[in-house]
Amino acid sequence: MLDLQGYEWSILQGAWITLKVALLSLALAVMLGMAGALAKLSENRVARSIATFYTTVIRGIPDLVLMMLIFYGGQILLNSSLYSINESINEYFTSNDPKHEWTSYLPDYVDVSPFIAGVLTIGFIFGAYMAETFRGAILAVDNGQLEAAKAYGMSKVLAFRRILLPQMIRHALPGFGNNWLVLLKTTALVSIIGLNDMVRMGTLAAGSTQKPFTFYFAIALLFLLFTALSTAGLKWMERKFSIHTR
Repeated sequence: MLDLQGYEWSILQGAWITLKVALLSLALAVMLGMAGALAKLSENRVARSIATFYTTVIRGIPDLVLMMLIFYGGQILLNSSLYSINESINEYFTSNDPKHEWTSYLPDYVDVSPFIAGVLTIGFIFGAYMAETFRGAILAVDNGQLEAAKAYGMSKVLAFRRILLPQMIRHALPGFGNNWLVLLKTTALVSIIGLNDMVRMGTLAAGSTQKPFTFYFAIALLFLLFTALSTAGLKWMERKFSIHTR
């Protein structure tokens, strides 16, 4: 039995934060992935170019570098933009009224939460991977069925919801599951930007007790539990969506 010396609750609190980051990042990744997949298959050249650039660049940069870049660089860009907007507004009023005093119409400084930064970064990263997964799943669906739906008078939205989506889910599940498991483990990176997830809480506890193996082993077991439960859930989903193809 692992002796966590009273840090059990803090580790569990960190585990809950890790799950929230993972689930919210997944939701964002799915939305970006679907948009990216449809854009890459679109007849619009601009949409295809933007989606291709997004997936190529994101998949070519290490996750840790992107995390640091978005967290620190994003804050600098946001606050610089806010200052520029405030300056432009004040210059406009000063040109009409020389006695106008500087006023901050927008916040002078915004401190981005590590939680929000972590969710946005991980969701943004895995949106690129989901886009390729969904694109392959869409291409796996027989195009003749979509043509038949069009011949029956279905709109593109209705054909997508009733014909394309149910079938592409079956093809996308293996890749989706792999992306989810990798995303879940990637959440460990948010500890670097100061979020009190279970990795950071374990690190703090290990530093206080001088027992790093004990706490990192406990964290490894928790990640293993999450992935085992996820794998079981994904297998159930695969059976559910493949029942009509047996």
